[in-house]
Amino acid sequence: MKRIFMLVGLCALLWQTGCQSEKVEKEEETSFLVTSPLAKDTLITKEYVSQIRSISHIEVRALEKGYLQKIFVDEGQHVKKGQLMFQIMPVMYQAELQKAQAEASFAEIEYQNTKKLASNNVVAPGELAMAKAKLNKAKAEVSLAQVHLGFTQIRAPFDGIMDHFQVRLGSLVDEGDLLTTLSDNSQMWVYFNVPEAEYLDYKTSQHSENQTQVKLEMANRQVFDYAGVVQTIEADFNNETGNIAFRATFPNPKGLLRHGETGNILMEVPMKNALLIPQKATFEVLDKKYVYVLDKNNVLRSREITVAAELPHIYVVQKGLSANDKILLEGLRLVRENEKIHSKYVEPKTVLSQLNLYAE
Repeated sequence: MKRIFMLVGLCALLWQTGCQSEKVEKEEETSFLVTSPLAKDTLITKEYVSQIRSISHIEVRALEKGYLQKIFVDEGQHVKKGQLMFQIMPVMYQAELQKAQAEASFAEIEYQNTKKLASNNVVAPGELAMAKAKLNKAKAEVSLAQVHLGFTQIRAPFDGIMDHFQVRLGSLVDEGDLLTTLSDNSQMWVYFNVPEAEYLDYKTSQHSENQTQVKLEMANRQVFDYAGVVQTIEADFNNETGNIAFRATFPNPKGLLRHGETGNILMEVPMKNALLIPQKATFEVLDKKYVYVLDKNNVLRSREITVAAELPHIYVVQKGLSANDKILLEGLRLVRENEKIHSKYVEPKTVLSQLNLYAE
């Protein structure tokens, strides 16, 4: 009997030892890394949907009525200032010019004859003045006919690119009819809308002597080779959207950008004492972002956060956290709400230094 009791006691001792060993292993398995947000001055890149416009984009219209006799250019062609683009049939305007020139010649002869008679006191000075007035009127008619004849030739007002034709050769065009459009793409104006709060931050942090440089992300997600500068802000806010329009000017020496394109303006905005946390420390529920915050009793509480900006591997937290909070860094799927855990604290600088942090 004594041997049986000794055997039972030995089994109990082994079981208790095994349980304690298992408990130690479990505690080691549930020791989680925690850290805190890092308060740091940094630069964030904000994106704004933009519309790209030529620095000069005009409609080319007919100045006179007539048949379109010749087209000297092609769609999409680069033209130079003063280059002839369209010719409207000038026959009628040439006839008007010839008529005006003939009338001017007649008025010139009449004036010269009257002038001789007046010098011999044959006619009164008033008749000479009338003859002079008729000559001046005839010369004015010649100039007007020359202008109308010149209007039959449509020339480029500046260097630019032709758009598609609105008329075809031989078409009857009326005065003011649209022929095509012409774009000067040497520089591009890029318009983007900025919310009121960000506009106020921009104006208060801007130095008047420096123009803010921005970048342009094109529709193919590539960044344009040349930087632009913000030169103009419109006068009024849009009351419906709460936005105000900014205009950035970009050089376009290779002609890559065209009127009517879209893209995203990338603007670097400085943030003072921004709270930075690793992206991997967050989880999403119904499009909202949360972190697990460790309270003073080492109990996990989920907390919603608002993200102000996204950097590689990190989030800039707008609200929801303070620099003194402790957040769960890893193992988010292994824990539950209100669970008490064992934790190991890691300095936020150490954590973020391993995430390729792009902050200044």
